[in-house]
Amino acid sequence: MGIKTFRLRDMEQYILEKDTVTMEELKEHFKISMNTTRLDVAQLVEKGMVRKVYGGVCSVHKNSLIPFEEREEKNKNAKMTVGREAAELVDDGDIIYVDSGTTTMYLLDYLGDKKDVTILTNNLNAINRSLPFYNLNVISLPGTLERKTNSFVSADTVRTIERYNINKAFMASSGLSETGIITTSSPLEFEIKKAAMENSNYKYLMIDSTKFGKSALLTFATVNDMSRIVIDKIPDGMEELQKRSSVDIRVAK
Repeated sequence: MGIKTFRLRDMEQYILEKDTVTMEELKEHFKISMNTTRLDVAQLVEKGMVRKVYGGVCSVHKNSLIPFEEREEKNKNAKMTVGREAAELVDDGDIIYVDSGTTTMYLLDYLGDKKDVTILTNNLNAINRSLPFYNLNVISLPGTLERKTNSFVSADTVRTIERYNINKAFMASSGLSETGIITTSSPLEFEIKKAAMENSNYKYLMIDSTKFGKSALLTFATVNDMSRIVIDKIPDGMEELQKRSSVDIRVAK
C-alpha cells in the first residue's frame, strides 16, 4: 500500500472523527497542497464515505470507533474467557499475529506455559501484556500510535507483515453480521487486517457474543475465510450461520 493510499485512509478516519471539516483544515493537518487536498477529497466522495458541503466535507456514516479504554471495559469477563480458550490453539514454536483489539490482547495472559512463541503485533496492549513472559519473542510492527485503537499504523506496518510467514493470526472485529460478514470500524486498521489474513496459514476470529449481528464501516473478511471462531457463547441466530457456512465455532469453557 502506497503513501497516498494510507493518507486517504487517514484522511477518511479524520473526517469520520470530526464529522465536518474544512478543506483548509485538511490541507494544514496533512501538510499537502490545496490541489492535492481537492484530489484526495474527490476520491473519498467517489468512494461514498464523505460528501462535500460548503467550504469542506462531512462524513456520510456516523463514527462508530469508540475509544480503546471505553471498549476495553465492555464485556471484560467474556473477553478474558475467549482469550483463555484461544490460547489453547497456540503451539510451541508458533509464529502468531495478534490483531489490535480489546479481546485479542487477553490471549497473551494465557501463554505462560508455551515455549518459543513469536508474537507479531501492532497492538500496544498486547506488547505490554507480553512483557512478563520471557518465553515470548515479541516483534513490534512499525507505525504511528493511533490512540483510539492503541495500535501502530502506517504503510510500513503492512509492508512489514508481508515479510513474515505467520502460522496463526488471531483477529479482532467490530462486528460479525448474521450473514457472516466480518467488519472493522477503523479505516486505518483495514489494510493491516487484510495483510495479516493473507499472510497467515490459520485465521482465528476472537469475539465476544455481543459483536454478533453487528456490522461496521469496512469488511475485511467473511466467516468462510476463518479457520475457527472463538466466542464466549452462541448468541441467537449464530446456529443458522454455522449451518450455512460450516464455520468451525469454539465456545469458551
